[in-house]
Amino acid sequence: DVMSRSWSLVRPLLAGLVMTALQLAMAVGLLAPEGPASYRYSTLIQHDSYWFKNVVDRGYQTIVPPINPKMMDVSNVAFFPAYPAIAALLRRGLNIDAGNALLITAQLAAWGFWSYFFLFCRRWRISPALQVCGALLIIAHPAAFFLIAGYSESLFLMTLLGFIYWSSAEGRAAKVWAALHGIVMSATRIVGIACAAFPVVHAVCTKGWKGLREPRAWLRQYGPAIGLMIAATLGALGFFLYCQVRWGRWDIYMLTQAAG
Repeated sequence: DVMSRSWSLVRPLLAGLVMTALQLAMAVGLLAPEGPASYRYSTLIQHDSYWFKNVVDRGYQTIVPPINPKMMDVSNVAFFPAYPAIAALLRRGLNIDAGNALLITAQLAAWGFWSYFFLFCRRWRISPALQVCGALLIIAHPAAFFLIAGYSESLFLMTLLGFIYWSSAEGRAAKVWAALHGIVMSATRIVGIACAAFPVVHAVCTKGWKGLREPRAWLRQYGPAIGLMIAATLGALGFFLYCQVRWGRWDIYMLTQAAG
């Protein structure tokens, strides 16, 4: 039984690793420009990747208010911090350049995204044939390129799926894992703030709408879900607090987006 349970957990991880490797092989082997393998791999750094690389190399820098047109060497607070922060840690730990650190971070997150995809398939008892079809439909979509490129999409999607997976599971440890995923999720993209409401929506749908008619019972019925929602927003709130302390404007990210 122990071996069977262990294999049931390892299998989604292996399947996720295979899908990530398949995406990399397609992008580097078939889509990248001609040249050495290292050059073909480096071409996964595109467009917004250079902004993330600027943040990894220099940290956040800006004038107040940000200028228009956008210039990353003047105002680079145009992205949430989780993805460049993890890449910066990886860069220092492995002593590699910022571009490779961004790519490795994104591809590890892509592995996590695919692993949660197959973990959900296991939870829902979807047949292996349908799992393969579903994975191929995702990988065939042109936007799947962003899962392995130097973008924050894969980290956001991994933490989003992880947040949904663990917050809908039983047990205290599952709630801790959900909170950790939620914090990184909201620190990766601003839409994570809205996604943090999932536990509350899930609790309302599970327990029925009648409970909403009794406000006195809200804390008892929905308290844990509300607490998890608040915990999941701490990543974004921490970023806003950092901006307020450093520049005196909590909304410097919004100002930079508006300027650019």
